[in-house]
Amino acid sequence: MRLYIDSANLTQIERINEYYPISGVTTNPSILVKEKMHYTQSLQEIRKIIGEEKELFIQVIADSASEIVEEAEYFQELIPGKNIIKIPVTQEGIKAIKQLTSKNIPTLATTIYTPFQALIAANAGAKYVAPYVNRIDDLSGDGIRVVSDIIHLFTIHKISTEVLAASFKNVNQVYQACLSGAHSVTVAPEIIEKLIAFPATQRDVKVFQSQWNEAYGNEIGKEW
Repeated sequence: MRLYIDSANLTQIERINEYYPISGVTTNPSILVKEKMHYTQSLQEIRKIIGEEKELFIQVIADSASEIVEEAEYFQELIPGKNIIKIPVTQEGIKAIKQLTSKNIPTLATTIYTPFQALIAANAGAKYVAPYVNRIDDLSGDGIRVVSDIIHLFTIHKISTEVLAASFKNVNQVYQACLSGAHSVTVAPEIIEKLIAFPATQRDVKVFQSQWNEAYGNEIGKEW
């Protein structure tokens, strides 16, 4: 189970990458625009922070398959390291996934709302599919059930494409996605930091420290 940072904020990415076992960073046009920096500079700076061995997900904005492929090749040349091209599951997007797969350019099928969308994208050659958990919930659907159904379909049909669950608003959704069998999750920095936050943990640490200091002082490795 891998954890990705869903952000383009350089300060947050640097902090989360320092403290947590991160496999890479996912971006999209909205996330990049939010940072008010030219997208090429943002992507290059993110790559510097995470290094070339971790995956960086970059989404295309073109509509036609030919333009999507052209855009994908541009990003592959521009940004060093392991890049994954994010492509929406439109008809042109599916066509582009097929073409990029033949060129050995890895892709993630994004904007997934149904298991069939994921199944078609996987059969087209997508390395990852990204079901939008919270956005599905907002449309009166069941985002976790969609994740679970995709995993079930991939398992019974022996499909190697991985599910990278996305769009979370709280820790419980992330937890349920992991329980459902998602291979990876991409999570906003503020939610990532909540994954290990629990009041009793901090309380216990304070008690341990207090008891130790009372008995031995606050130094270790010296004679008391």
